[in-house]
Amino acid sequence: MFFIAGCQTIPEETGPVEPRFNVPGVYHHVEKGQTLWRISKIYDVDLDELIEINNISDVSGIEIGQAIFIPRRTKVYSVPVAPLPSDDDFIWPIKGRVITSFGKTYKNMVNKGLNIEPSSSYDVIASRSGRVVFSSDQFGSFGKTIIIEHGDGFSTVYARNSDIYVKAGQTVNKGMLIAKVGSDSAAADRFLHFQIRKKGVAQNPYFYLP
Repeated sequence: MFFIAGCQTIPEETGPVEPRFNVPGVYHHVEKGQTLWRISKIYDVDLDELIEINNISDVSGIEIGQAIFIPRRTKVYSVPVAPLPSDDDFIWPIKGRVITSFGKTYKNMVNKGLNIEPSSSYDVIASRSGRVVFSSDQFGSFGKTIIIEHGDGFSTVYARNSDIYVKAGQTVNKGMLIAKVGSDSAAADRFLHFQIRKKGVAQNPYFYLP
């Protein structure tokens, strides 16, 4: 469940195209700050179904104003940008620039998450509340690594840290400081490797992050 990387053939990414539907539904127009994860929760439609029926293979193709088809719904809902009361939303674990996206190749391996280069602070925070199920000072090439389980089939992975501030079994809240980015390599190569996993399978974090 906790394997972080693996090599496999990735199909060529294409932008979303206008789908053809055989089921009734409505169109939701994307607004700034909204995520597919949030939209799926508001409409109570499985995220994987939204991705498949709208033929979305690259989240970078999703734009403000884009129409997302919501199957089997008859009403268009307002999707707030503020976090849901249930605290289900994910937040960015660090402020910075994504230097390698999900599905891209990094050092001859397919990236299973996002590589994020810090813009200023090297502090890493929990993307979502949960329980630390894995904490290692040396997890292969990923170095100091943390895995947090969120209790609903989701987990998040934080790798390539210089310091870890939590331990296995500990409960953490969303936004809590858990680590500091760093590695044994040069400072210019410092970045956080971050993953969101669903039932052990790596997801594209862009679908969940605002």
